[in-house]
Amino acid sequence: MGCGVTKPAHFHKQSTKAKKAAVLIQIWYRQYVARTEMRCRYTWHIFQSIEYSGEQAQIKLYNFLGYLMDNFTPSSQERNLISHIFRENEVCQDAEWERYFCYKNIEVPDIYSGPHLTFPLTVEQVAGLVEAFRNKKQLHSRYVLQLLLEMWKLLRMLPNINRVSTCHSKEITICGDLHGQLDDLLLIFYKNGMPSLEKPYVFNGDFVDRGKDSIELVLILFSFQLLYPGEVHLNRGNHEDHIVNLRYGFTKEVLTKYRLHGNRILKLLQKIFSWLPLATVIDQKVLVLHGGISNSTDLSVLAKLDRHKYESALRPPKKTQKSLTEIDSDTDDDVWSINKFLNRRASLTYPKTLGSHNSFHNRSLQDFSDRIKINMNDELESQKQNFHIFNPSLQKDLAPSASSDSPLESTDTDDADEEWKQILDLLWSDPMSQEGCIPNEVRGGGCYWGPNITEDFLNKHNLQLLIRSHECKQDGYEFCHNRKVLTLFSASNYYDVGSNRGAYVKLGPDLVPYLIQYQASSMTRELTVTQSVGRTEHSALNVLREQLFAHRSDLICAFQKFDKENTGLVSMNDWAAAVESVMRLGLPWRMLRFQLITCKASDNMLNYHDWFNELAINRPNMDHIDQSLLETLYHHRSTLETIFRIVDTDNSGFISMEDFWQTWKLLSVYLKMEITDEAVSDLAITIDSNHDGSIDIDEFMEAFRLTDKKSRLERGRSMFMGTATDLTKLEGDPNI
Repeated sequence: MGCGVTKPAHFHKQSTKAKKAAVLIQIWYRQYVARTEMRCRYTWHIFQSIEYSGEQAQIKLYNFLGYLMDNFTPSSQERNLISHIFRENEVCQDAEWERYFCYKNIEVPDIYSGPHLTFPLTVEQVAGLVEAFRNKKQLHSRYVLQLLLEMWKLLRMLPNINRVSTCHSKEITICGDLHGQLDDLLLIFYKNGMPSLEKPYVFNGDFVDRGKDSIELVLILFSFQLLYPGEVHLNRGNHEDHIVNLRYGFTKEVLTKYRLHGNRILKLLQKIFSWLPLATVIDQKVLVLHGGISNSTDLSVLAKLDRHKYESALRPPKKTQKSLTEIDSDTDDDVWSINKFLNRRASLTYPKTLGSHNSFHNRSLQDFSDRIKINMNDELESQKQNFHIFNPSLQKDLAPSASSDSPLESTDTDDADEEWKQILDLLWSDPMSQEGCIPNEVRGGGCYWGPNITEDFLNKHNLQLLIRSHECKQDGYEFCHNRKVLTLFSASNYYDVGSNRGAYVKLGPDLVPYLIQYQASSMTRELTVTQSVGRTEHSALNVLREQLFAHRSDLICAFQKFDKENTGLVSMNDWAAAVESVMRLGLPWRMLRFQLITCKASDNMLNYHDWFNELAINRPNMDHIDQSLLETLYHHRSTLETIFRIVDTDNSGFISMEDFWQTWKLLSVYLKMEITDEAVSDLAITIDSNHDGSIDIDEFMEAFRLTDKKSRLERGRSMFMGTATDLTKLEGDPNI
């Protein structure tokens, strides 16, 4: 009685099967996306944790060397080895420096085919410089020094905080960290256009280190600022610091590319970096700075301080003392030295509890020995014997009063400390989601600040947005603190190809951020998502395996706490707990066990001795070398190379046997461990294969690399070269 059509039963069965299949496909795809996302996250966490660990080690080593400078006697051999990196004797006037940096006696040979520069620069010359660097040509050292001198003169006229305007018609482009990656800068210029009167730019620090084209990148940026001083603005980053450059590659790059005049170029760059402005304010509403803020950041203080005094933000200002005329000068000097020593050792041996932000500065940047629990009297006695800083005739008159403050300190010390903390926070801090302001112990410098600190700061200074860089982000940018803080990172593929995008932001008169993302590698376009994730994951796991093997002794001790019967076996849960207790990276070790453990485990039990044998991909054959010495080398490889390069004062890449011994002596003091002369001697004989009495630093460090291929992170961490020699050592140079 109706006109409906009845569907056969087999049609309903097919429909049900199709629905079930669709649900299964959907479940599989969701699981695949979740697994991929998880792999991306832990890969990212591995890279970032190891990067920050390297920064922390850099700061700790520099604090240690600074402590030696303050407490060793001026004539001690150890102090002489490291004094040149602090440059405390360099008090020349600007006119004297300009004579030192003079380029006029440097001739450009006829065979030179690179770009030629005349000053003032023209648009055509700067465009030609960009094109030359794109084609891998090198600028002659004469033009490099000339360009840098012009830049130094310009920067000395600029304020600490630049103030720019969109003028109701122009957009301002802001770029984050570039880290020597010239391809990213060229891609930005291709997509957005080169700087011009109609296209202003703000570059937010960290132009150098890690990447292979840092010197070319800064020369391009300096050229554009000289060409358009009102449209191109450069902020200082935490890597515009000659001490940081020692560890992360820029110093070595300059000395490699400019062997003849590299020392002078580096010294001039050090001066330039110290004169870079600290921040930029756009339309009185948007603040652009490199790192961040703290609960004590004050733009009025930052605007008035002498920024060039802080060539490195890692070292607090050196305190000055006033002499007393009421007492004998010789006796006064000895008493002052001892009292100063006692005061300083009190904070080093008994670090304060992390409470206020001010107490953090004293600990994180001056207390590198918090793991050393030594009685004060024992420590003083040790220092008497080792460093001879006490006058025996005065010992009976001394009463250790570590808590008393010396009345001899300059009244300017408090102001200098406050200024230093302001710069340190501005260059090194990171935002956090929690309220408040706490020490940034992950990096070892600066602080973590919360949304309430952002709100108070913006309200105090009548601002609406803070743009900062300093942190690599997977998408190239990230908003936080109710979209009032924007992190911008412009170096794509920072950890490895495909690891992250780069981004830059454009601001118009409405000050609404317009973000552009990119990746400066054709390889990323050729790889599938699975291939890209797999490649980055493989690189991260290789770096992690090296770190695990370097901590072998500590890990074995941790495993043995679970292995009470000394069977050599631990459960997977105990393995994960032990690894985290030693590494402290906060990684999902249980999930990572499938990538890190390839040896067979029976009944969920792991033979950790077999596991260590599989960790090292290319473990060198050094069985005849003292094993504790080898493990120290693996564990502190970057620190050891840093000390090597410091000892190599002439930047030759070679050190004598005597310097080799002194390097290990410094390392043993730093690590508070005893390294025998016999062990060092065996190591030296092994490395000096041609018996010429000197050691090639690069070959030495390469011999103790555990992985088969350097990752981008490992390359950046190990690229290090010592600084230029003191001016006193260059007196014989006819060019000066």
